[in-house]
Amino acid sequence: MRYAETGFNLEIDLTRGSIEKVATDPDLTGLHLGGQGSAAKMLWERVPPETDPFSPDNLLIFSAGLLHGTPCPAANRTAVNTFSPQTNLMSHSLFGGFFGPELKHAGYDKIVIRGKAPDLVYLYINNDTVEIRDAAHLAGKGTTETGDFLKKELNDQKVQVVAIGLAGENRVFMASMDHNHASAARGVGVIMGDKKLKAIAVRGTKDINIARPAELFEITQALHKKIGESDGCGDSMVVTDNDSFHHDNFSWGNARTRIKGYWTEEVEARWTKMRDDHMDRRTGCYNCSLKCRTVISWPGRQKFGYKCFGAATYHMASFQERDFSYDILGVAQEYGVDSYATPQVMAFALELLEAGILTDKDFPGMPPDSPGRFFYLLEKIVRREGIGDILANGVSRAAEMIGNGAEKYDHNTTKKFEQVPIKLGKVNPAFFLMIATGEKMNITQIEGSFPQDPLPTREEREEYVKQWDAVPNEKFKEYFLNWEKRHEISDQAVCEIVEWNEAMHYLDDSLGICGFVSSFRGQFGGDIAYHMNNLPEIISLATGMEMSKEDLWTVSQRNRTLVRALNVRRGLRRKDERPPEDHWAVRDEETEQALLSKYYKYKGWNEDAIPTRQALEKLGLDYVADDLEQRGILPVEELVPA
Repeated sequence: MRYAETGFNLEIDLTRGSIEKVATDPDLTGLHLGGQGSAAKMLWERVPPETDPFSPDNLLIFSAGLLHGTPCPAANRTAVNTFSPQTNLMSHSLFGGFFGPELKHAGYDKIVIRGKAPDLVYLYINNDTVEIRDAAHLAGKGTTETGDFLKKELNDQKVQVVAIGLAGENRVFMASMDHNHASAARGVGVIMGDKKLKAIAVRGTKDINIARPAELFEITQALHKKIGESDGCGDSMVVTDNDSFHHDNFSWGNARTRIKGYWTEEVEARWTKMRDDHMDRRTGCYNCSLKCRTVISWPGRQKFGYKCFGAATYHMASFQERDFSYDILGVAQEYGVDSYATPQVMAFALELLEAGILTDKDFPGMPPDSPGRFFYLLEKIVRREGIGDILANGVSRAAEMIGNGAEKYDHNTTKKFEQVPIKLGKVNPAFFLMIATGEKMNITQIEGSFPQDPLPTREEREEYVKQWDAVPNEKFKEYFLNWEKRHEISDQAVCEIVEWNEAMHYLDDSLGICGFVSSFRGQFGGDIAYHMNNLPEIISLATGMEMSKEDLWTVSQRNRTLVRALNVRRGLRRKDERPPEDHWAVRDEETEQALLSKYYKYKGWNEDAIPTRQALEKLGLDYVADDLEQRGILPVEELVPA
């Protein structure tokens, strides 16, 4: 008997119209846990590196996490993996809600989609009933509209729907997919649209077996209590409407300056009232009491939802006035576009207009006012009309296509993808490594387990570490205790902190755990629900697999290294390992490159960012080393340890 997972994937070939229920290898669970980890293994085995992202042979994989459908709270993040046309690298995104657990209850751990449908279709899954259905009547409908329509058509309000909007249908590179106001972006919506898959509707009523249910239930009840009662677990933004910290200290998205001094008591009062006046409800995901998503009802617009309780910096790239944000967000979500990347592409276009690289002729009929301009550009991009047809390919590709000096305005991309991480005055070594070497292409890759800044006094730091149960090793407490303001932590400590942060993210993405109660929020109080010390027992109780902390650490490194190898095989090298050029006002190229070399050595990668055979074999990835060597990517001399 399989525990926690169903033991079956659903294989769909849209070209042939075939549907197959496929049993999975239980040994893979111990090696990769599930979710993103096992999806990376599948992409390695089944999608050769020369495969174009728009090829029918590219896979689009929806993965429920290993802990989905178990009593574990906040285990609800569905992983979506494919290869992106914008970066040519592995695309990884997540969305919350109810979809992943519902898929497990239908009897499947993954939906693996290959091929392209000749016409627009949607996938209907109801336990053992699986059908590819015509979706011509859904063409052009918004993401929420599609979900609501299918619930009525299927006569089932409990069916869980993920859908693309017009942006996905038109293969806009920034296209997202939406489920219950939770979006997955970062290059996955465009592949769903390319395959002419409008939506997936899932309904499941099957049981999920748990190895030791009584013991797991006891632990998870305590976790529910912690999530509900601890200020250090979950999102601290729930308790404050003050967004001055973000505006005063950071610039975001395509912005080149901070908005220091913008946030006042008057602004806070106005924004809070506006949110409260238009809030439809706060809602949460499957088996989670946090309710971190705000649903807004704005006159004349489709309802939309977003996380972080309304912080200005997290929607449509920090537009200053919330009323404009509220006006455009409902439109953007229905079109199905990434609300981080898309406004940066629009801002890029306007920068080119101001610089004379583009002219008024490129924007016929564009309104003169700022809101009007952004609505105009959004329509052009989503419909791939005029200049929008170029901008729809993302900043880096658009800059290459436009030329004439446009490339220098590509100042906020990493690995050719638009980034929204915070921009600091001076480089933070850990942030540098996480942004430069990270491959998840999302904002949470730069935040997590270790605090961003030391507490002012030794006494405060000592009090902090008393409740810091999440550290996998006591040395991290010492790093924090000895961290003084303006004092650089050693390079060794920086490498270890970055690795720990990444390890937790990769575990969360395989288990299906929300980072708000794990990897993403550990730095804000240290008292989080899931961490390296308690996850082995939780996994063992759910699955029946005996797993130690050391085993768990190895799995995290195996998954992270496999993702690196996937991207190396598709061309990723050291030259690509750079944060956006304007992320710090003060840059030190020599220091950055030296730190990068130290990190590569620490990880067991060579100077060109390629994992060595020794590092791969240590993680049981011998087959990866063989492949890289056969392709001439991993030099033969790497066989000899340094």
